[in-house]
Amino acid sequence: MDRPAGASYQRFPRVRIRDLKDDYAKFELRDTDASMANALRRVMIAEVPTVAIDLVEIEVNSSVLNDEFIAHRLGLIPLTSAAAMQMRLSRDCDACDGDGSCEYCSVEFHLAARATDSDQTLEVTSNDLRSMDPKSGVDILVPSAFLATVAYLLGILIVKLRRGQELRLRAIARKGIGKDHAKWSPAATVTFMYEPDIRINEELMETLTVEERRSLIESSPTKVFKLGSANQVVVDNAEAYTYDDEVIKHAEAMGKPGLVEINAKEDSFIFTVETTGAITAYELIMNAITVLRQKLDAVRLQDDDGDLGELGAHLGGP
Repeated sequence: MDRPAGASYQRFPRVRIRDLKDDYAKFELRDTDASMANALRRVMIAEVPTVAIDLVEIEVNSSVLNDEFIAHRLGLIPLTSAAAMQMRLSRDCDACDGDGSCEYCSVEFHLAARATDSDQTLEVTSNDLRSMDPKSGVDILVPSAFLATVAYLLGILIVKLRRGQELRLRAIARKGIGKDHAKWSPAATVTFMYEPDIRINEELMETLTVEERRSLIESSPTKVFKLGSANQVVVDNAEAYTYDDEVIKHAEAMGKPGLVEINAKEDSFIFTVETTGAITAYELIMNAITVLRQKLDAVRLQDDDGDLGELGAHLGGP
């Protein structure tokens, strides 16, 4: 269908937070479509910046692990990244030459460890990394799940040293995004599902016996329905539905097609977000919206400059 002249498809999405913790969030996104929901999901995974160790200069390494292995392990140590949005990307920074000594785009860490006890193995952990710029706001992350565990005291293991072995290095942490490398992704998982719209035909339901109603409820792999008052089948948890159609198939097998209708609301989505801890779940969502708005503003500027005129003419037809 052709769009009427002057018509606008502008929509005003709404967000409602259901559950919010430091590393977890569940929220509803309404009055928009799947393209916007998926764009937000992809931005949260791949384009919200964090800080991670990117350059390692090893001065001494007499451990059993080679230099590349240690550098890789250092890169995966999570760093607090609340200040990442204000930092510059090292490739865009005009205040330094990329050697790491820059207050705008990098944070420097040092590590020096040597095993001297012949009877004990020295465990070198993230606690041994020392920031050279404590005011940067970037430091070794202690996940909230570790605060009451031994892992909090010991830190994240990097390498083990025996007597006479030594490790001394300089590490540079830089801003980056998950699209460049997974170590910069702030998201452990981001998923969304269409909100189900479940409708029960009460007239057909009245023709079923109590046992048939129980069998209908049990046909669902997840607990979506339950028996309510007067043995009526009611929706218990619509969001538990996994779009498996088992209830619909069971109703058809009983000779009752149309007993239950289940459709996806095409403008309503339920998001579940878990972070690595580098930033909080709230920061991840807000930063993702900021990044997405910047991308849309860039497209709008291109349109104002006439760069998209040919595309618009093509989509609009003759």
